[in-house]
Amino acid sequence: MPTGTPSATTSATPSGAARDAGSEAAADVRELRRFNRFYTNLIGALDYGRHLYTPFTLTEARVLYEVANHPRVDAADLRTSLSLDAGYLSRLLGRFEDRELITRGKSEQDPRRQRITLTEDGREAAGLLEERSQDAAGSLLEQLPAADRARLVDSMRTIRALLGKDAEPGAEDRAPEVGLRTSGPGDLGWMVERNAALYADEYGFDLSYEALVARIVAEYAEQFDPRWDRTWIAELGGERVGAVMCVRDGRPGVARLRLLLVEPGARGHGVGRQLVDSCVEFARDAGYEEMVLWTNSVLGAARGIYQRAGFELVAESAHHSFGQDLVGQDWRLAL
Repeated sequence: MPTGTPSATTSATPSGAARDAGSEAAADVRELRRFNRFYTNLIGALDYGRHLYTPFTLTEARVLYEVANHPRVDAADLRTSLSLDAGYLSRLLGRFEDRELITRGKSEQDPRRQRITLTEDGREAAGLLEERSQDAAGSLLEQLPAADRARLVDSMRTIRALLGKDAEPGAEDRAPEVGLRTSGPGDLGWMVERNAALYADEYGFDLSYEALVARIVAEYAEQFDPRWDRTWIAELGGERVGAVMCVRDGRPGVARLRLLLVEPGARGHGVGRQLVDSCVEFARDAGYEEMVLWTNSVLGAARGIYQRAGFELVAESAHHSFGQDLVGQDWRLAL
């Protein structure tokens, strides 16, 4: 056979590399499906109502959760965020309305949209679902040592990041995406340094602020309990660009958000919002009943993030700290 002319056998048979790649891909698919079957069985997804002793399906429970945990929810928001068919969602909401769990009315922002609001019975049902979901999740996690539990939660966060909406073809050609992770060695020291430098540069805070941040970080490290405490580091393009802490406040059922930080070059990418949302989500999942924070009125961007997350201003007072005349503010969020 002339040189360079492929034989019929050669053209019909994949190369060894192609076979290996195909086998690996098939093995990956099998492993993913195996995990899906394992996890849906583990959480009782196929028989959700009996699993949690509630009259709701998994979809119904998720809709109740979304309405209960966001200050304003429209039907269009639910359809988009949960990828539900419009007709199916309308019938589901109709059943909720018949059972007097919700009311439906026109949105204040757009009369063409339908605003969904829980009734008192709806809030009670959502609260019961949340309590039983917390208990079910807690019973799974409490079987694990603290280190394994932290590793499991970090792995879940990685799965969400890789398989979320941003993980789609062409993503590598876009602007860098914000990534969140829990803190590791060196991150707490970085938080002290960047808080001190940024607040000195932007607000003229003196050395006493750096001392305060150092005490907060040291106390966190000394008293850290993964069940109740967590620090997140935001990264953009592989660089640290933000951080926030959730810690025990000292009062039963109360979490405190501390040391929210976003580097100037990363602002406008939603870093602060994602950090605060993760903090709130963790506090809610941990079983806290409310989250509080203290800030100063000059931090306008941070206050806007807190407001959008549902925090309410409950008190404020003038004080002289960090070399400046300031107005301190206490904010609260019921979880």
